[in-house]
Amino acid sequence: MTQKKKDSALHETLGVSLPKSVSAKSAERIKNLRKKKVNPKELVEQIIKGNKTALSRAITLVESLQIKHQDDVNAIIEGCLPYANKSIRIGITGVPGVGKSTFIEAFGNYLISLGKKVAVLAVDPSSSVSHGSILGDKTRMEELVKQENAFIRPTPSGDSLGGVAQKTRESIILCEAAGFDTILIETVGVGQSETMVHSMTDFFLLLKLAGAGDELQGIKRGIMEMADAIVINKSDGENRKPAEQAKSEFRKALHLYPETESGWKPKVKLASALHQQGIEEIWEMIAAYDKMVKENQFFQHKRQEQNKFWLLQTINDRLKANFYQQEEIKIQLKQQLKAIENNETTPFVAANFLLNLAKDL
Repeated sequence: MTQKKKDSALHETLGVSLPKSVSAKSAERIKNLRKKKVNPKELVEQIIKGNKTALSRAITLVESLQIKHQDDVNAIIEGCLPYANKSIRIGITGVPGVGKSTFIEAFGNYLISLGKKVAVLAVDPSSSVSHGSILGDKTRMEELVKQENAFIRPTPSGDSLGGVAQKTRESIILCEAAGFDTILIETVGVGQSETMVHSMTDFFLLLKLAGAGDELQGIKRGIMEMADAIVINKSDGENRKPAEQAKSEFRKALHLYPETESGWKPKVKLASALHQQGIEEIWEMIAAYDKMVKENQFFQHKRQEQNKFWLLQTINDRLKANFYQQEEIKIQLKQQLKAIENNETTPFVAANFLLNLAKDL
């Protein structure tokens, strides 16, 4: 007796086909707009006026890895620079599940209620296998994204380390030129490698959970040492008592660290982003920090040190990009990789060969 063939779990029933909602004329118009060459000067003018569409287009261009876009990118950055550096930049990090997106939405909404313009640069981790990213921050921040004075830009981390995307620094400049006075940078939250975000922000906020073993982690140097404040999120209901305990443990751990260069003593706060609790107190703390470091001149000193760091980082990135984009290097790299597979050379000899080749090109 023959058995009836079962549908697989992925079987889909054919549904009703949707009517064509986009006319051929509209589709052609959209295609032509995409093909239109970018005019950097016009884009800068629109950004300065606060046009969020122009800001998004400019960031997309900045994130491009194509050499042909580099001149336009440089022109846009140079045009926006005189209007930048007028914001406070806040880095926010924490392990996955700590509630970064929920916290940023509650925090961003509160800042907007104070009359602030808030830009969120959210970096999502990229898969090492498929190289794709979910980029779901706009979905998770469904209330903040509706605000007129908010701008949310999710970006894949790509192959860059340190918890931020390679072009986050340039994106900050563009957002500042567009009039956003508070920049929130959400990192991928991969633990103790979040060093890059510290090199581009004024205040570094570390989100933690109570009862997750993080109290012991606080004794270790690394990301804890860079934090200007620790916020124990989800401190509500039954979590309130463990959160109070964790707060005490973190305070003890912070006393083990030497005094910061800024003279600021890192604080530990409790918050429940879901219930909008503790948000006002956190902003008051950041405002107090901002006032203090501007009065003692540390704010400007830190910005200058960050600019020096990013000079060196940009040189490294540009040298690396130029190296791999040379056609002769691409050809020889494949050959050297094949030679390594066949045990005909070593990685060090192959690297020296390719670097010497690049010098002659």
